[in-house]
Amino acid sequence: MPLSGEDQARADLYALIARLLLAPPDAALLAALAAADPILGARDEQALGDAWARLVRGAVLADVQAVADEFAELFISIGTPPLNPYGSRYLCGFLNDHPLAILRADLARLGLARAPGVGEFEDHLGALCETMRVLVTGGAGLPRRPLAIQRQFFDTHIRPWFGACLFDIAGYEAAGFYRLVAAFAAAFLAIEAEAVAFVELDDE
Repeated sequence: MPLSGEDQARADLYALIARLLLAPPDAALLAALAAADPILGARDEQALGDAWARLVRGAVLADVQAVADEFAELFISIGTPPLNPYGSRYLCGFLNDHPLAILRADLARLGLARAPGVGEFEDHLGALCETMRVLVTGGAGLPRRPLAIQRQFFDTHIRPWFGACLFDIAGYEAAGFYRLVAAFAAAFLAIEAEAVAFVELDDE
C-alpha cells in the first residue's frame, strides 16, 4: 500500500535532516533546497514553514565549500569537536554510554543495525532521523512500522534531548548555514514531539 501524503512528507523531512546532520550538502542538494517550494500547513505548523523558508533562502546564498568548512568546524576535529550530536552525550554527559546500549537493543528488536563502514554511532541525531525514516517507510526487507512503534522510538531516543542539541548547534558562534538547519530540524521535531503527546493521551 502506498504511503499517505502526510507520512511521505514526514519521511522526506526526516531524510533531509539526517542527510544534513551526517554530512555537508553537495552542490546538487543545495540547488534542490534553493529551488524548493514553501511548506504550507496549519497554523500550528507556521514555525516549520518559516524555518523552511529561511533554510531555502540560506541555500540560495550558500557556497558549497564554505558550508563544508562550517560542517568540519562544528562537527569534526582531531580531538573532541565543539558539537557532539549524540544522545549519550546529552543524556549522560559521555559518548558511547548507557543510552546507546539501550538504543542498540531496541534497534535489534526492530531488525535494524548500523551499516558496515558507518563511522557515526547509532545515537547520532542524524542517524536517529534516518532510523525514523525507515520506521515510517520501511526498507529493504523491512516493513513499515505502526505509528505506535514510531512514537515509542521517538519518545525514548529523540524527544528527551533533541531540543538541547539543536539549541547548541544554532547557538554556536561559527554556525551560519547550520544555524538554519538546526532551526528547521527543531521546528519539525517539535511537531513530532507534539504528536507523541497526542498518541500518549489516546493510549490512556
